[in-house]
Amino acid sequence: MTTVHRTCPLCEAVCGLTLTLDDGGHVTSVRGDKEDPFSKGFICPKGASLGKLDEDPDRLTRPLVREGELWREVGWDEAFAAVQEGFSRVTETHGREAFGVYLGNPNAHTMAGALYAAPMIRALGTRNVFSASTADQMPKHVASGLMFGHPLSIPVPDLDRTDYLLMLGANPLDSNGSLCTAPDFPGRLKALRGRSGRLVVVDPRHTRTAALADEHVFIRPGTDAYLLFGIVHTLLAEGLTDVRQEINGLAELTQAAKHFAPDVVAHRTGVPAEVIVRLARELAGAPTAAVYARIGTCTAEFGTLAQWLVDVVNVLTGNLDRPGGVMFPMPATEGGRRRKPYQTGRWRSRVRDLPEANGELPVATLADEIETPGQGQIRCMVTVAGNPVLSAPNGGRLDGALGELAFMVSVDPYLNETTRHAHVILPPPRVLQAGHYDFALLGFAVRNYTRYSRPLLPLADRPSEGMILARLAVIASGLDGDLDAFIIGQTLEKAVSTPGSGVEGRDAGELAALLDGESGAERRLDMMLRLGPYGEWSGRGELSLRKLLDNPHGLDLGPLEPRLPELLTTASGRVELAPPQLIDDVERLRDGLGDEPPGFLLIGRRHLRSNNSWMHNVAPLVGGSNRCTLQINPADVDRLGLDGYATVRSSTGELTVPLEPTDSIMPGVVSLPHGWGHAGSAQSVAAEHPGVSANTLTDESTVDLPSGNAVFNGVPVTILPTGVITAH
Repeated sequence: MTTVHRTCPLCEAVCGLTLTLDDGGHVTSVRGDKEDPFSKGFICPKGASLGKLDEDPDRLTRPLVREGELWREVGWDEAFAAVQEGFSRVTETHGREAFGVYLGNPNAHTMAGALYAAPMIRALGTRNVFSASTADQMPKHVASGLMFGHPLSIPVPDLDRTDYLLMLGANPLDSNGSLCTAPDFPGRLKALRGRSGRLVVVDPRHTRTAALADEHVFIRPGTDAYLLFGIVHTLLAEGLTDVRQEINGLAELTQAAKHFAPDVVAHRTGVPAEVIVRLARELAGAPTAAVYARIGTCTAEFGTLAQWLVDVVNVLTGNLDRPGGVMFPMPATEGGRRRKPYQTGRWRSRVRDLPEANGELPVATLADEIETPGQGQIRCMVTVAGNPVLSAPNGGRLDGALGELAFMVSVDPYLNETTRHAHVILPPPRVLQAGHYDFALLGFAVRNYTRYSRPLLPLADRPSEGMILARLAVIASGLDGDLDAFIIGQTLEKAVSTPGSGVEGRDAGELAALLDGESGAERRLDMMLRLGPYGEWSGRGELSLRKLLDNPHGLDLGPLEPRLPELLTTASGRVELAPPQLIDDVERLRDGLGDEPPGFLLIGRRHLRSNNSWMHNVAPLVGGSNRCTLQINPADVDRLGLDGYATVRSSTGELTVPLEPTDSIMPGVVSLPHGWGHAGSAQSVAAEHPGVSANTLTDESTVDLPSGNAVFNGVPVTILPTGVITAH
């Protein structure tokens, strides 16, 4: 038996794990790592099932090439040759603008996704880039970019020191947190209440997180921006502001907020005016306070306005960049950020003229770009760790569109609802055969922390996921050579020529020779750590890969500290409280003030034992509360005469779903979990528990306009008894 330590890669909490492996390399037990200074032994059911996921017998071990409707296992050389032939054929016939890329959620949890996806996209030479970000979090990136100058300058709640936390559309007791990396989120919330702090949860469902709170406020789905504007209106009208930063746009914000008085927005939100006023006063009066909002507010028609107003409230109450408020983490691999002010819409989608954000186009228009003939039509797709047939809006349409492609290659461990359309599938190795460092997630941590996990098992005769993506980049570019060495050389040349850097004037080649690591990925990590804010080449620390290897449980780098001045990259050098793009969208919000809610609104749902579609093939994680049911208020069940099942109909499709009556959801709202719909799947466990895809019901024609994010919450639907037929 061997005991090893590793960071869990299955969600955003980055918990430390202690694993026991037998002599054959099989995981026999998984426990929380009590010596990890950040997670301190916390573990959830997903982490406890890491061994089962790692050894899933349905994971692909060799590349697959599709011949008609049949699949053939091939060697790696033959698979890459097939990719080269497919890329060449598409390039010769349609040009590089016919290529598209889709990056799925797991890319945020892998070193390969962080280090090799961008070089691969550059090698493909296409602007047709799509990802799960526009089905999840793009509104927060856009709002932060416009307010602070950079889309990754996202403040997180200082959970361990705040006195008051207002949480909207988030359920971290099930999700473990999102854009807020906080292992043992439940324990941190209990500690908040234990020090006489106050937790208020705003959500259309009485979630597990709401059950822990001091107060739960029901709200109609998709109306968070109205509620937040009501809070802003109260803060300004009652003189409750305490602005501590240099800001622009207070007059414009005040003018916009005049139209959203609490008694005006109460009808739209379902939240009483007196509650809105009280929340504003409590936020202003607390010694420290933080407002935090996540997926439920992002995946709505006014997602960017809601995310903007979250930090407007944090600014107005004096809680931005302040201990106990919301703060900006300082990750160990943070490099120099561009000083050019943030902008969106540098290019637009061909068919619907939707703006680019963060170098991506909205996934809601991917089917348009594949189906619509003409110059620039996507004819070849590369998907990496994604299943947009289940995760994108109106997934049924996208399913059909992918079948029309001239060529498709997928880097994915499974033959699933999306990759079944590929011509070549290149499977990455098992989880424990890969090194792990959370480049993205540590940028949102509630305490500065770092940890690296080396591969626990050898690769044997297969390439790493990073090597697969690097090979695709080489094939696409037509060039050959060591991609890692090239990137290291470029990065170090820039560093030594940057005035004030810790290596200014040194020889880049000599620095490269000092790098440690057993692979190109490890050498790049070593370089980033040494150049980073705690690194031995920064002049401010001694961090390196060797330091992390000598500390396998991770390193605590201290509490968050105020650092907004060094991060602020707006053109004015101030916090932009009223970006013109968002003030313009306020008119759209204002136009909806008098709208009456439709009969029913559909929202999503997270489960503790699930993280999107790719975790539905692990037996211990399926069943129990992790079921694909339609949650509905019992009063609605009685009123409609429902019994056991119901038909849910929207503008894009309909589903028949088993009912789960519960008082935890407000009347007029129904909820389906995300990522199901595995009927006929090649994954054995998923096929036994197929469920239905909620994205049969979501409409790809409706997006949050500033960010292009898909709308999954607040979807109008009709609920009918099963078997009822109506004209539609």
